[in-house]
Amino acid sequence: MLVLGIESSCDETGVALVDASGSGAPRLLSHALYSQIAMHQAYGGVVPELASRDHIRRVLPLTQEVMQGAGCSLADVDVVAYTRGPGLAGALLVGAGVACSLAASLGKPVMGMHHLEGHLLSPFLSADPPEFPFVALLVSGGHTQLMRVDCVGSYELLGETIDDAAGEAFDKSAKLMGLPYPGGPHLSKLALAGDGAAFKLPRPLLHSGNLDFSFAGLKTAVLTQAKKLGDELEARKADLAASTQAAIVEVLVKKTLTAMSQTGLKRLVVAGGVGANALLRSQLNAACRQRGIRVHYPELEFCTDNGAMIAMAAGMRLQAGLVNLQTLQGSYTFDVKPRWNLADLQLTPALAC
Repeated sequence: MLVLGIESSCDETGVALVDASGSGAPRLLSHALYSQIAMHQAYGGVVPELASRDHIRRVLPLTQEVMQGAGCSLADVDVVAYTRGPGLAGALLVGAGVACSLAASLGKPVMGMHHLEGHLLSPFLSADPPEFPFVALLVSGGHTQLMRVDCVGSYELLGETIDDAAGEAFDKSAKLMGLPYPGGPHLSKLALAGDGAAFKLPRPLLHSGNLDFSFAGLKTAVLTQAKKLGDELEARKADLAASTQAAIVEVLVKKTLTAMSQTGLKRLVVAGGVGANALLRSQLNAACRQRGIRVHYPELEFCTDNGAMIAMAAGMRLQAGLVNLQTLQGSYTFDVKPRWNLADLQLTPALAC
C-alpha cells in the first residue's frame, strides 16, 4: 500500500511516499521539500498569490524526485493524499488540483487530509515514535492547541489560542525588533545572547484556570517596551528577544504540564514549527523528566510543513480502517477548507480505538 502525500497549505511545497502495508507505522520511502522563505523575505511575510504560483512550479518536479528516490513509478502508487485544509485557499487548491488530477489519471483513490492531523502524527516518522494515548501540544505559526489523542481519528480539544498563536507571537515580536523574515528563528537565535529576565513581560492566561492561550497582549507589551527603549533598542535587542522567548515558553510549558496532570497521561507529543525551539524542548524535557513523562518530537526536518506528515497521516488512517477506499474510487471532485477545526475529525472511541 503506497501512499503519495502532497502538502501545499502555505509556503512549503512537500511531497512524500510512504509504505502503509504491514502492522507497524507507515514507513517513509522518500520525501522532498521546497521552502519559499527566500521569495517571501522581500515582502516581510507570505504573499498568498506568490505562494500559490510557486506551488504550481514545484509540485510536479518534487513528485518526480520522490518517485525516483523511492525507486518506484507513479503506477505503483495506490492512494494519493493531499492537504485539504486549513491553510491559504489558493495554495491548498494547487495541491488538491494536482492530487486529484494525478489520481484520476492513475485510476486510484484520493484522500483529502487535515493539515494539523499531519503535524499531530508527524512524530511517528521519528526513530522514537509515541504510543497511544498521549497529549499533543501543536505549536506553529498559525495554531497553538493542546489535544488529547486516544488513537488515530479520536481527538479531544483541551485548549487553544483565542488570538495569536505562539508562532505568530515569535514572528510579530521579531518584526517589531527589526529582525528579518521569518522572524521566529531569528528571534530565538538572538535570544541566545540575551537575558531572559531582563524585561518583565506578561504571561497571558497563565493563571486562567483553563488550557487556553493568548499571545496578542505579549506582542503589544513587546512593542511598548521597544518604544520605551528608543535609541537603546539596538543595544538591548538580545535581552528583549530573550525575555520575549522566555514569556512564550513559560506559558507553553506550564499549560502543557497542567494538561498532563488533568488527563493523567504519561506521554506527550510536541509538533509544529515552534516545536523545534531549543528553549521549549529543554524546559519541557526537564519538567517532564521529573514527572515521569515521555516526550516525543518529530525529527527537526519534519517540524515545519512537509509532505511526509500528510502521507503518514493518510497511511495511518488507512491502517486503522477509518477509510473505505472503495467509496473514494472514481470520485475526483474536490474542495478545500481554509478554516477547519481538527476536533471536527473526532470519532467516538468505540469507532476509532
